[in-house]
Amino acid sequence: MLGSPVFSCFVFYSTLLVLKMYVIAIITGQVRLRKKAFANVEDAMRHGGEQFCREDPYVARCRRAHLNDLENILPFLFLGAIYSLTEPSLAIARGHFLIFFLGRLVHSVAYLFALKAPTRSLAYIVAQVPCVSMVVQILISVASYA
Repeated sequence: MLGSPVFSCFVFYSTLLVLKMYVIAIITGQVRLRKKAFANVEDAMRHGGEQFCREDPYVARCRRAHLNDLENILPFLFLGAIYSLTEPSLAIARGHFLIFFLGRLVHSVAYLFALKAPTRSLAYIVAQVPCVSMVVQILISVASYA
C-alpha cells in the first residue's frame, strides 16, 4: 500500500498519535468551556464577560499535556519515517512504534488525570527508549556517508 510493510506500520501508529493529539486539543477546549477560562478576551466576552479571560490550573495541565506531545511526537514522526527507510525488520520496527505509542498514551492519561508520580515519568522514559534506538540505528546506517 504505502511502499513497505514497515512504513505502513509506521503510518498506522503515527496516525493514532496525531489523533491522540487532536483528542487532547478537544479536551482542552471542552475544559476551557466547562471552567469558563478563556485565553482571549473575545472568547470570554462571548461566554459571559471579560472576567472569564483567565487561567485555570486544569486548563493549564491540559495545555502542558498537549505541548509535551508536540515536543515528543513531532521528533518521533521524523525519526520513524527515516528509520523506516533503513529497512529494519517488521517485527522490531512494530515493537518500536508500539512501545512509543503506548508510552505516549500512558503519559497523556497520567498527565490529564494527575496520576501519582512516577507514572508520567516512567511512561516518558519508556517512550524514549525506541526513539534512542531509532536514532542509533539511523546514524549507523548513514555514518559511512558522512
